[in-house]
Amino acid sequence: MPRFKTVAEALKVINQKDQIRNFGVIAHVDHGKTTLSDNMLLAAGMVSPNLAGQALVLDYMELEQKRSMTIKAANVTLYHEHEGTPYVFNMIDTPGHIDFTGKVTRSLRALDGAVVVVDSVEGVMVQTETVTRQALEERVRPVLFINKIDRLVKELRLTPDRMQAWLGNIIADFNRLVETYAEPEYREKWKVSVQDDSVAFGSAKDRWGFNLSVAKAAGLTFKDVYEIYSGGDVEELRRKAPLHETVLRMVIKHVPPPHVAQRYRIPKIWRGDLNSEVGRAMLECDPDGPIAMMVTNAVVDPQAGIVATGRLFSGTVHEGDTVWLIGARAAQRIQSVQMFMGPYREVVGMLPAGNIPALLGLDKARAGETLSSTRDMVPFESLKYVAEPVVTISVEPKNPRDLPRLVEALQRMHIEDPNLLVTINEETGETLVSGMGVLHLEVVLAMLADQGLDVIAGRPVINYRETVLSSAGPVLAKSPNRHNKVYVRVEPLSEEIVELIREGKLNENMDKREIAKLLRDHGWDADEARGVVSIDDRGNIFVDGTKGVQYLQESMDYLKAGWMDVMNAGPLAQEYVRGTKVVLHHFVPHEDPAHRTYAQLMPAMRKAVLGAMLLAQPTLLEPILGIEVSSPPELIGTVAGVITSKRGKVIDIIQKEYLSVVVGEIPAAETSDLSEVMRGATGGKAMWTTHFKAWRPVPSGMLQSVVESIRKRKGLPPAVPPPEEFLDKE
Repeated sequence: MPRFKTVAEALKVINQKDQIRNFGVIAHVDHGKTTLSDNMLLAAGMVSPNLAGQALVLDYMELEQKRSMTIKAANVTLYHEHEGTPYVFNMIDTPGHIDFTGKVTRSLRALDGAVVVVDSVEGVMVQTETVTRQALEERVRPVLFINKIDRLVKELRLTPDRMQAWLGNIIADFNRLVETYAEPEYREKWKVSVQDDSVAFGSAKDRWGFNLSVAKAAGLTFKDVYEIYSGGDVEELRRKAPLHETVLRMVIKHVPPPHVAQRYRIPKIWRGDLNSEVGRAMLECDPDGPIAMMVTNAVVDPQAGIVATGRLFSGTVHEGDTVWLIGARAAQRIQSVQMFMGPYREVVGMLPAGNIPALLGLDKARAGETLSSTRDMVPFESLKYVAEPVVTISVEPKNPRDLPRLVEALQRMHIEDPNLLVTINEETGETLVSGMGVLHLEVVLAMLADQGLDVIAGRPVINYRETVLSSAGPVLAKSPNRHNKVYVRVEPLSEEIVELIREGKLNENMDKREIAKLLRDHGWDADEARGVVSIDDRGNIFVDGTKGVQYLQESMDYLKAGWMDVMNAGPLAQEYVRGTKVVLHHFVPHEDPAHRTYAQLMPAMRKAVLGAMLLAQPTLLEPILGIEVSSPPELIGTVAGVITSKRGKVIDIIQKEYLSVVVGEIPAAETSDLSEVMRGATGGKAMWTTHFKAWRPVPSGMLQSVVESIRKRKGLPPAVPPPEEFLDKE
């Protein structure tokens, strides 16, 4: 079926909500997501049968093809008929590598179901757990496809009976994830089973797959699979059980249509009034209601500009419509309504609720933005990323004339990937790029090279955070003109509060009463809970603890700026601050507004916070990575030795029949040569993945040397200034 006919057929179905399915393909890295997606394109006639399983069509970036991994999330709309009924599938193929997990987070907001792909030999792995947890937190229903069944025959030499027992263990492991992470209402309903066809088995590479119903209809058993891979013709499996038929049938049966899914998803992802006009329209997926859409991906097209893609929960978007960007507080006109077809976009003019449009003309749109025809719509819940950028490199163009192009390219990448942070040091002009890991940054450099930018990159450096371990204050700092007095105290925030902030469940955009109640529930004093001025997204809170102070409201923005300046560059090494509560204890302003300017109050607040932190046992937090290493059982001791030699620790050892998995944690600072050391120690027989796990204090015996090395790298004096340098006496 040629591509243009696919689009034309799809447009006939987009108004039939019962015949729409929005689903994604998620998995641990290298378990076969994109190969499975190729098979889905085969169903729509977009890939030749000879190429399905090899083309990696949705890995349409040259870099993705070279590395055989998915880096960007690719959208495609498929048309497929099942038992005489036409269906439209809006499918997103997502990355599996942990460095690109932010794209999974964004994609899931647009979806109602997810096909979780698991390698039959490796089973449920760490990233399988991560992406499944993300899906369940978004109320996205999972189904399971166990891939690479051929490995059980070719590599493990399992008999048909042992294959079924082996696969039963994988299903049980997956259901434990559902039991752990699904909300109580969905735990039993969303567990997968062979009996209800929510589990399929197959080989995406060889283009076959079956669940129980397909196997019965085709007369196939695991004995047939065993015999075919022991010397038969795999074409028989392809003919009797084409993979795309099985998976799309499973999606039709178990992934709900948009108007069904939105009834339980909207209360989870939107905090507005469900009885309002827009609330009711979203619950019903009403194409005639107000426009309500969440942008889940923004890419920059060199010719078309920003392309904002996302889920349309209510209303219908037309070319020429004006919509409000709630976060950007701007109104913009939609220049074109399109559908993504892999690397292509097709102009369709309009799309109704329940679909995933690609909109042009909204140059202020970013991932996470709420679009509405109603100016005062409550925005959707913010997207919650499961990891933080922990590695930074400096980049500069070899040719200084390319600097504007470099900055523009990096800014464009940040729009497309909010997990990539770009900062420019105002004093040195140095451009710093922070990512989720070394691979993330390698991809950035390769993408710059593809754009003809020849850059010089510094060595990767680990990002740290600063915090305090005890309380201090109130302390006094005066403004430069000595006419204003600022009294501040600081104390550490509980990790529970910090996590609420990191997950978006506590933020300054919430109603003040809601913030106060949440903090009181976590043990805060009622007055301080009511006095929250600002909450930053790294887990710091600024509180107004004053009473009856004159001129405070007109001065607060200046004081807040001083607080923010320190949160962006702490006293030990000018690293970001995390987990700190700063309380404005008292404020004595000058009566004359000429003496209460930004130039006076911002430095006073900054000095007070710096001084108080230096008195409150300041320390550095380093990123700790979770590590999961698969190896032959006889290498467990060797793997554990590598982990412990790098200040890591072994948390668990999972013994499987033919391999063992060592689960541990390791400081990110110790991983620069991990590949060489692990491969050398295990003779290349170990496979591993790492993922961000937590921020932990740098060991006290190392703290001074780490602080000195960071300060030296940043061109700061080697010694941390004493608190007396910032504080004043009465």
